[in-house]
Amino acid sequence: MNGSATPSIVVVGAGLSGLACARALVENGHGVKVFDKARGVGGRMSTRRADDLRYDHGAQYFTARAPEFADAVKAWVAEGVVAAWPGTITTLENRATLGDDGERKGRPVERFVGVPGMSAICKHLAADLDIDLATRVAPFAREGDQWRLRSEAGDDLGVHDVVVVSAPPAQTAALLASAAPTWSARVADTPMAPCWAVMVSFEERLPVPFDGAFVHGSPLSWVARNGSKPGRPDQESWVLHGSPSWSSEHVEDAPEQAARQLLDAFWRALAPAGVAARTAAHCVAHRWRYALPTAPVPEVCLADAALGLVLCGDWCGGPRVEGAFLSGRAAAARVLELVSRESTGSPTAGLGPPTHG
Repeated sequence: MNGSATPSIVVVGAGLSGLACARALVENGHGVKVFDKARGVGGRMSTRRADDLRYDHGAQYFTARAPEFADAVKAWVAEGVVAAWPGTITTLENRATLGDDGERKGRPVERFVGVPGMSAICKHLAADLDIDLATRVAPFAREGDQWRLRSEAGDDLGVHDVVVVSAPPAQTAALLASAAPTWSARVADTPMAPCWAVMVSFEERLPVPFDGAFVHGSPLSWVARNGSKPGRPDQESWVLHGSPSWSSEHVEDAPEQAARQLLDAFWRALAPAGVAARTAAHCVAHRWRYALPTAPVPEVCLADAALGLVLCGDWCGGPRVEGAFLSGRAAAARVLELVSRESTGSPTAGLGPPTHG
């Protein structure tokens, strides 16, 4: 720390965990700067548009189990940012329709989605935050006991007391390679599986009795009728996700090749229901290189008080949307504790209930 009464805090990454962290810090009276390499916020909670079509091509839905996240979801529902998705979800295994996983196990599953797209949640959290998009941050450097940040284009991004990194572990390791090699080595091997996502639409509705399905024994792991989600256009648009193993084997395929193979797998999965292949009105693939944390670190976030460094994301503590949110909130709590100790010599009492808007 530089001894200033107002510490400079920066968050690298404007996905859900980074934005949850930044929002909590702002609500607790701290200024925060956020950088992200993308053109919009959201990361894997993005929504892709193609003319009048809309696809949630990353995160498909989420559940709320932890009380802190359930409280946030309740507030988002009241604000119209989130709605329950009552779609019929099934499992396709050995080409047979089995039924809803949760219902079959006696546990009704309440699934939620952002409205009008999954990106709505991150846009809501990002409102009024100080965010620089389309900014690729170069590997960090230390300047005394602070962090010097620059963009890959050579722009000076300032000197900061605390840096929160919410990027996937491989990207986090690259950012820390020179300035914090021990942390870089620790997170570098945290595995993240890729996922190919295919966005496809048809002129006519497919005659299948479900809105989403987990797919087993196939190159696919999940398929969903995107138009069945609340707030979406009433169009026959689908998102197909490749399985972690198939996506890993085909991670360097051309998008056109991945789209063709996964669409063929879609028709094979639907063949027992008598659904014949048909021409797609629109079909494009997107590769998520870092999609699924296959072995998350046990800590909900990682922190080094001496360096003023905090790491968070869905690869900490647990995967899924809920895990990303809780990791970001935990990261904010660690930052508040750190800056409070520096300014008063004692830790803060902690975060209050999340508020948004």
